Amino acid sequence: MRLFNKTEKTGGFMDEIRCDEPSYLIWKWHPAGAQPGNNNRENAIRWGSSLRVKDGEVAVFVYNQKNGVMQDYIEGPYDEIIKTENLPVLASIIGLAYDGGTPFQAEVYFINLARIIQVKFGVPFFDIYDPRFADFGVPVAVRGTVSFRIADYREFIKLHRLNSFRLDDFQKQIRDAVSRYVKDTVANTPAANNIPVIQIETKTAQINDVVEYDISERLKEGFGVLVSGVDIGAIEIDKSSEGYRQLMAVTKDITATRIEAETQDYVERLRIQREEGQYAMHKQTQTANIGAFQVEKQAEVGIAGAQALGQMGANGAGDVNLSGGGEGFNMAAMMASMAVGGAVGQNIAGAMNNMMGGINQQTAPGAVPPPIPTAAYHVAVNGQATGPFALSTLAQMTANGQLTGDSLVWKNGMAQWEKAIVVDELKGLFSKMPPIPEE
Repeated sequence: MRLFNKTEKTGGFMDEIRCDEPSYLIWKWHPAGAQPGNNNRENAIRWGSSLRVKDGEVAVFVYNQKNGVMQDYIEGPYDEIIKTENLPVLASIIGLAYDGGTPFQAEVYFINLARIIQVKFGVPFFDIYDPRFADFGVPVAVRGTVSFRIADYREFIKLHRLNSFRLDDFQKQIRDAVSRYVKDTVANTPAANNIPVIQIETKTAQINDVVEYDISERLKEGFGVLVSGVDIGAIEIDKSSEGYRQLMAVTKDITATRIEAETQDYVERLRIQREEGQYAMHKQTQTANIGAFQVEKQAEVGIAGAQALGQMGANGAGDVNLSGGGEGFNMAAMMASMAVGGAVGQNIAGAMNNMMGGINQQTAPGAVPPPIPTAAYHVAVNGQATGPFALSTLAQMTANGQLTGDSLVWKNGMAQWEKAIVVDELKGLFSKMPPIPEE
């Protein structure tokens, strides 16, 4: 059954319940002509009154009954005559006795859900300690701003009495709480986040993130507001304090020792890198001239072999009949060995020298040129470099399945190991012979 009727005008004047305040967080409505605290009409809502609630705000009807306080909530946008179906608590507590124009008693509060409140806070100097040097307390001050709004109005009303709400008092409570939380967070930041105290001014952004998360959780639980941002404007160290001077002196000594150690380590690393570079360059030079190196070593071996063979001739044994019988030196065999050994040594040495001369010098006019060099590739087998192999050998390895297109190959002049199939010079090894066409 309706409590209010648009057509019947029996009793009182119609009130328009709305909030026209340009800037508010919580505002209490009063009937027209009523003075707060001066008469019994302060909370009287008359028959036929209309309610206007803008988008972004909520109207809260508070009824003081013997059994306690009850509330009805109407969220904006809303612009209608008040009806019992819109106020279920009102319909349950008033009944038919009020059907006829008698006003009912209720306090009406408007809560602004869209407004963001900014509160500046400042934490005066307090001591914080570096976990490495717990004996030196350094004074630090913090300044900033916290922004918040009411998101869950039901939870907010549970935590605060609307009839005694004062925005200035509420902001002071927020400011005091934020100052406590910021002080606690900043004091524990050096140990919790491994930040040296003397560098704490340069870590404002990092500390701001930690403070914002901590404050958001605490203000939501303790005050029913949603924090939209925390901006720490400055973290200031009292650099004239004794604790700061003592900490700087200790830190300076440690820093100098660390820099000296790092410098020595850097010099040692440079030395190792230089030696490794020289060794790598030496090995690269050997690799680039591997043919000449092998010929040189072969020449040394040949000469040594020839000399050894000649020495065997010089020291050879045979039968010599010095006294008409018995064994002894055979002069003929000795001379023959010396001749053969000398000739072999001379021939091998000459051949090696000619090969070396062919590598390091251009062929003289009329001279017999050395063999034409052929491409030689190294092949990676089980992570090890093998070879080098000439193209003819690689072709045989391909036929035997030892070399495939995916095998890694490298030769002098290549920047890195490549698959054999992508090397132009080797692609022909993997071409399949087409079938003979049928006649």
